[in-house]
Amino acid sequence: MLTAQNLTKIFDGVKALDSVCFEIDDGCVYGLVGSNGSGKSTLLRCISGVYSPDGGKVGIDGISSFNNPGIKTQIAFLGDTPYFLPQSSLKEMAAFYRKTYKNFDTDVYNHLLSVFPLEVNKRLSTFSKGMRRQAALILMLSCKPRYLLLDEAFDGLDVVMRKTLSNIIIDSTEKYGMTVIIASHNLREIEDMCDHISLLHKGKLIADGGIEEVRGKIHKVQAVFEKMPETDVFNELDLMKIERQGSVVSLVARGDKDDIMRFVESLSPKFCECIDVSLEEAFIYELEVLGYDVKSIEE
Repeated sequence: MLTAQNLTKIFDGVKALDSVCFEIDDGCVYGLVGSNGSGKSTLLRCISGVYSPDGGKVGIDGISSFNNPGIKTQIAFLGDTPYFLPQSSLKEMAAFYRKTYKNFDTDVYNHLLSVFPLEVNKRLSTFSKGMRRQAALILMLSCKPRYLLLDEAFDGLDVVMRKTLSNIIIDSTEKYGMTVIIASHNLREIEDMCDHISLLHKGKLIADGGIEEVRGKIHKVQAVFEKMPETDVFNELDLMKIERQGSVVSLVARGDKDDIMRFVESLSPKFCECIDVSLEEAFIYELEVLGYDVKSIEE
């Protein structure tokens, strides 16, 4: 199990991660979403051992990966910019990874080459951005790591390759029990893949849980009134947003759906309904409460 306890990382006096706590079970696909600069990449670098925490701790089975080669061989980390040895080809990089990762599987490597048809003897520096990311993914997946960390995994890939990668990731978790952590600012891109999802904002973990669990905490209600109640009446709810237009009230609130509906119905509306909230909407409402401009995560 991968755990973090009060994980904190500071750069130039600013907390990139602020007392982050979580537990990630083995064999799941974990989505990490948030606005640009929220701390997603920093968190992945702390997990992989690239950064040492300034406070708290993060590790696998209670053991930190920082300065620990044994733990690091269980982790494959693909950052936003893939790194390859200078002037190397994919064939040469595969040989390097084969020596570094004891679980490197040549059969998996050859299969992935049939899926992502790249020239193995060509210098990787001549590849396009999307091709370099494909090459890095081939190498990472061939290592059959216990933990695969992907930072903006789909960046530079076309629609077909994105779908192909999604299927490969899901298949790998089922076959090898691999745990995948995918960081992205685009929730729509990873929602269908994930068992568990978390939202980071300014270094803090502000929402965390299973897909339905996170979505089920927030409810949107529309009600029509013949005699409009005062807006203050609704403050008894854990309101996130409320709008009035004519005789219609639209509100978003946290809590139990039945409790929210009972309260609204007690105000004697002519009509009242609860509308399902998508996961993306749930996160947008959370960020709006914090005063964030949601346009930056809707791109």
